Amino acid sequence: MTDLASRLRRAPRPFDSDMAAEARQQCGWADPATAELIGGTAGCSPYLAGLISREAGWLEAACADPEAAVAAELADLGGRDATALGPRLRQAKRRVALIAALADLGGAWPLEEVTGSLTRLADAALQAGLEALIAPEIARGKLPGMGEADIESGAGMALFAMGKMGAFELNYSSDIDLICLYDETRYEGSDQHEARAVLVRVTRKLAALIGDITGEGYVFRTDLRLRPDAAVTPVCLSMAAAEQYYESVGRTWERAAWIKARPCAGDLSAGAGFVETLRPFVWRRHLDFHAIRDAHDMRLKIRDHKGLGGALSLPGHDMKLGRGGIREIEFFTQTRQLISGGRDPSLRVRGTVEGLDRLAAAGWIERDTAEALTRHYRFHREIEHRVQMVGDQQTHMLPASEEGFARLAAFMDRDLDDLQSDLTERLEQVHALTEDFFAPGHASSEVPDFGQEVTARWPGYPALRSDRAVEIFDRLRPEILKTLSEAARPEEALAQFDAFLAGLPAGVQLFSLFEANPQLTRLLVDICATAPGLAQYLSRNSGVLDAVIGGGFFADWPGTEALRSELADRLARQPDHEARLGAARIWAKEIHFRIGVHHLRGLIDAERAGREYAELAEAVVAALVPVVIDEISRRHGPPPGRGLSVLAMGSLGAGRLGSSSDLDLIVIYDAEGVESSDGPRPLAARTWYARFTQGLITALTAPMPDGKLYEVDMRLRPSGRQGPVATALPAFKSYQQDEAWTWEHLALTRARPVAGEPSLGAEIEAFRRELIAAKAGGETVLADLAAMRARLAEARPASGGWNLRDGAGQLQDVELFAQSLALRAGSPAREVQAQIAAGRDAGLIDEEAEAVLRETAGLLRRVQCVARLLTGGGTLPEEPAEGGARLLLRESGCEDLADLKRALDAAAARAEGVISEALKGVEPGEAR
Repeated sequence: MTDLASRLRRAPRPFDSDMAAEARQQCGWADPATAELIGGTAGCSPYLAGLISREAGWLEAACADPEAAVAAELADLGGRDATALGPRLRQAKRRVALIAALADLGGAWPLEEVTGSLTRLADAALQAGLEALIAPEIARGKLPGMGEADIESGAGMALFAMGKMGAFELNYSSDIDLICLYDETRYEGSDQHEARAVLVRVTRKLAALIGDITGEGYVFRTDLRLRPDAAVTPVCLSMAAAEQYYESVGRTWERAAWIKARPCAGDLSAGAGFVETLRPFVWRRHLDFHAIRDAHDMRLKIRDHKGLGGALSLPGHDMKLGRGGIREIEFFTQTRQLISGGRDPSLRVRGTVEGLDRLAAAGWIERDTAEALTRHYRFHREIEHRVQMVGDQQTHMLPASEEGFARLAAFMDRDLDDLQSDLTERLEQVHALTEDFFAPGHASSEVPDFGQEVTARWPGYPALRSDRAVEIFDRLRPEILKTLSEAARPEEALAQFDAFLAGLPAGVQLFSLFEANPQLTRLLVDICATAPGLAQYLSRNSGVLDAVIGGGFFADWPGTEALRSELADRLARQPDHEARLGAARIWAKEIHFRIGVHHLRGLIDAERAGREYAELAEAVVAALVPVVIDEISRRHGPPPGRGLSVLAMGSLGAGRLGSSSDLDLIVIYDAEGVESSDGPRPLAARTWYARFTQGLITALTAPMPDGKLYEVDMRLRPSGRQGPVATALPAFKSYQQDEAWTWEHLALTRARPVAGEPSLGAEIEAFRRELIAAKAGGETVLADLAAMRARLAEARPASGGWNLRDGAGQLQDVELFAQSLALRAGSPAREVQAQIAAGRDAGLIDEEAEAVLRETAGLLRRVQCVARLLTGGGTLPEEPAEGGARLLLRESGCEDLADLKRALDAAAARAEGVISEALKGVEPGEAR
């Protein structure tokens, strides 16, 4: 902008016409529009009228290019001693405040430029003041080890701008909140004590240099009380001491304060490092709904202390702390950031407007809410500035008199009645948009007379052992019991909720989450009424509920590649190996829970759920393989030779898993003749790959604070339990061609490379296809299959009930027969339905037999998928819960459970007939 006058939208109407006229006379250089603006400003504000009179000469050039004028003032602050600097800082404050006011009133600068110019002035003033005070201390040798080169960095001292200054949001007459820390690592031993005493002295002098009122005015009132334990700690303390404080006793309000914090002067590098050090303190890993209650309590304490409760009344209303005020918007934004920012780094921004925008973009709040609060926030800040411009007072109070409101209306260039009406409407809207977030209402406080024998046990549960947990749960209890009482079988639902509650190790965090998100309570009750296994899973992994409100929970399935990329990105951001394993568990459990809820709610069917569980497991394995490789490479060097490939076998290889399935895996490597790794502690190639395999198993199965990922079964590797855990490629090929039994070739029909070196995986797949094609028509396949069926029938006979796995014509029997069809047909097909189709195409079975096998396999798999979801991998009770029964019937298309059991028995009998017919006259072999 080169000409302020050309950008004017309006000039404020003068309240004091004599003062306005005098200001216009002082600006004979100005065009009519600029003169009108300056005159109106002076007429409404005695404070600004004084600045106009004092800086009239400077103002002429400044109005031509306000941004350049501000930049010139800031650039001319350094290089002075403290005595000369004080008056110069105050002059700069007058000038920047004056031009910012005129640019604001004239509409030439948006809110961000106005607050940003004031904040940049504060930054420059602090840096100049710190240098002026540190330099003589270094010259006198008071700071051991420091020289002239250390002046700019404050000899290790970093000033942190907090609150509005940290976010570049300083209001027109704002004080500045600072925390002053020093990097103790720049001083040795006892020198630290001497340095601290000097830096404490410098801090006090700096606060006086900036904040004391002199004949020249003041720069910024300075508040140092946000530092750790301000009542007993010095005004400047070490970063180590501050870190220890925050880790041990840091409170929610301090976490919120550090959202906006930034190093603004002194040792900016050390300051940035300290901010990063505090990241785990500020940004909790799980969604932190406990922060809502803390923020709400803080709001209530402020209101009580300031006497700001009760209905809205405009005269004397506090635009910052009162009902519908600026603080409510800031608390709403910061608390939402605290809740979600640990999981969503995009929310880690300082500005209120930017924070609202990021929250909406990530789906944490509605876009309409963000836009409304942004509009109101800008308007509130404009009112705040006008109130403060009148007399340069740090006030947020609306005028208490009619005359005062008339002045404000003139300053806003608004009709008085229109302004008051607009203010009232905006304040009420802000209150409505934010209040329910902090103190959500409840439909009823009356506890239903329901399940008293069960609920009497609740006070003794671990989740309700703290007063805070009981307080929050008591508010939730009426709605929980009401919703449970409305389930199809209330007693069953209550029993499962009771089991869920009993399994919770703690309650405050989870109950706070439920209170802030009532839809989660309904989801939990739905799960308890339908899927006891999923409810039990929730009690052990309640953190997965974070994902429900995290945005995108009910979106379409992203697919394997997107899942791999998302998890790989998340793991890459973790600081060490253990953190990567923990992050993988959290991520996988949330996706796993999402699949279960989608299936439960009917958003996907069992077939789709089986594919998604498999794609999730594949993504996890694929993401963890390079993590384990990197960890072993760090000690022993990279993989010797070509590398490795991880083969998925069994159900994972076929691309279908249940909610509680194990993973069947094989690791194959190709050292290409390289004998050992090249690293700090070299390992023989065979040992390196064995170490990798053990590391991968540990990464998948080891119990950690966030649980385990999967159980892993490696018995399908060559020679089973007797063979090495990782198999060399030549040995694998040789074994499969010359030594493998028929059951191993059947297993190979479902093998699929899912991770590792792509070219190696492609070679293994090509070999698999060649081998299966070579074995097509094998004379012993049917005889060996007959022997295998006999051994399985002896080892695991059919047990009746809901056991769909074992027995003639059941799922394992059908799958084995399908694999034999693929092997005899020389087909590379992996999935059951495709293998059955391949058998028909090869003339091994007719169309009628194909239809029977496909129908049986489909029905059994759908029911098994539901059973595992409902029970968490256990056996379905003879009479499943009502919700579970509905899900079983939905998937099977049957009328009732008796009809379903008949359908299952009939399907198994038909499948057994087809398999027996195919094996008629075949003498069992040796189960090779």
